[in-house]
Amino acid sequence: MDDTTVRKRGEVGVSHIAALAGVSASTVSKVIHGRTGVSTGTRRRIEALIREHGYRKAEKAEAVPIVEVVFQALDSPWALEIVRGIEHAVRPHGLAVTLTEMDGAHTPESTWARQMLARRPVGVIAVSAMFTEHQLAQLDSRGIPLVALDPTGEPSHPIASVGAANWNGGLVATRHLIQLGHRRIGMLRGPDELLCCRARLDGYRAALDEGGLPHDPDLVRSAPLYFDGGRDAAAELLRLPDRPTAIFASNDLQALGAYHAASALGLAIPRDVSIVGFDDLPIAQWSDPPLTTVHQPLAQMGATAAGFVLALADGRTIEHDRLELPTKLVVRGSTAAPPASTR
Repeated sequence: MDDTTVRKRGEVGVSHIAALAGVSASTVSKVIHGRTGVSTGTRRRIEALIREHGYRKAEKAEAVPIVEVVFQALDSPWALEIVRGIEHAVRPHGLAVTLTEMDGAHTPESTWARQMLARRPVGVIAVSAMFTEHQLAQLDSRGIPLVALDPTGEPSHPIASVGAANWNGGLVATRHLIQLGHRRIGMLRGPDELLCCRARLDGYRAALDEGGLPHDPDLVRSAPLYFDGGRDAAAELLRLPDRPTAIFASNDLQALGAYHAASALGLAIPRDVSIVGFDDLPIAQWSDPPLTTVHQPLAQMGATAAGFVLALADGRTIEHDRLELPTKLVVRGSTAAPPASTR
């Protein structure tokens, strides 16, 4: 499809952008496809014209048959479950999955954007990641759909997103402990910048309000969503003179760290302390005792995000900009009534 065909469809073509920028069509093409050899100032001027005049990539058939998935980190079984769901959803369509890890950063580097544009994927799924306005404009101007999965914050309206009922998960986890008779319930919260962690904390607080229990800031500890973070934060709680009889962790890895902390202090689970996690990773049912946790449908979340990408890439409109999948409590052996002396 040539540049004239693009103009007949009412869209601005490469030669028009080149004329406005005062550069050659090949220079514009380099910017469009993320190639090197263009100065920063020229690249920015062309990008601005692309955004202003609404250029859209016409050569859809040339898109590489991949879906690009961008993660903050790929060092958890949580990420594997999401990838499995995405891969199962796109495989029947002849697509493959490529993974990008940001080494804990929240926003991809500019070099990633150029490399991604050169790859020309069918679509991008951002997992707990944020894109700059410029990166969003680059994707939009090339007709590459973006879907946010478990977004770090409330996505802007044009970005479709998939998440889970984190607030309700925090509510039912804490409510379960209250119903067992616990009155001093600690929480291992996750990083504040993650929307899901803030929602789980709010659910915990809502359950305390519902049960007529006070919010004790001494019973809440912030920790990374990893084993070591859970172990260290739980150890602080369990060393308190008036320690909690139960702990709700923001994910299963934190919860398993809390197991280690309890064991190191000579406490038995659930006789001395009950523990609840969040995610329901396969390791939850293999722990000793098996972990009570909130099931988050990670594979389904991945598959749903992939479905959004496929629909948008096909020019279809999705029914909901934001879809929240349900969570549910899975009761196993790590929770029980508190010791009689603490009731």
